Amino acid sequence: MSSDLTPKIKFRLNGIDMEKEVPAGWTLLRYLREELGLTGTKCGCEIGECGACTVLMNGKPVNSCLVMAPQIENASIWTIEGVTPPGGTALHPVQKAFIECDAVHCGFCTPGMVMTTIGLLLQNKKPDNSQIKQALAGNLCRCTGYIQIFEAVRLAAAMISENDMRPFRENISEN
Repeated sequence: MSSDLTPKIKFRLNGIDMEKEVPAGWTLLRYLREELGLTGTKCGCEIGECGACTVLMNGKPVNSCLVMAPQIENASIWTIEGVTPPGGTALHPVQKAFIECDAVHCGFCTPGMVMTTIGLLLQNKKPDNSQIKQALAGNLCRCTGYIQIFEAVRLAAAMISENDMRPFRENISEN
């Protein structure tokens, strides 16, 4: 890690309170992958165009390549690693829907698609086709042709319960 560290900042990561120094010049994407070892968040374009690095920040999908690491102070961050319920014995309904609809091909875009879908369903429990397309417009996929992904989002919306979404709503800071 760079010697250019910020003072310790507090944030919540995948439901766990943290207090850590973060490199002032690093993006959240780099910090998650290189310092915290959370490599499920993918590094694609690094200019906010592909959505592979999407995480939730205070309940909203963001491109972690565009967020500077120190900006997460007092924020609630969720990565793909935090989506599976504690214990890791079952998948989250959004993950199940992606598998059931064959929306996972090479898998590179999947973490970002899943995080964007969770962000959408936090805001809108029953999105229509237009709202789904709009929400996913910032996520690129080269394998599926998107039809299966849209089907997965519709299935997830039908399967999901408030209990499934509760962890993502709790302790959201309005940063």
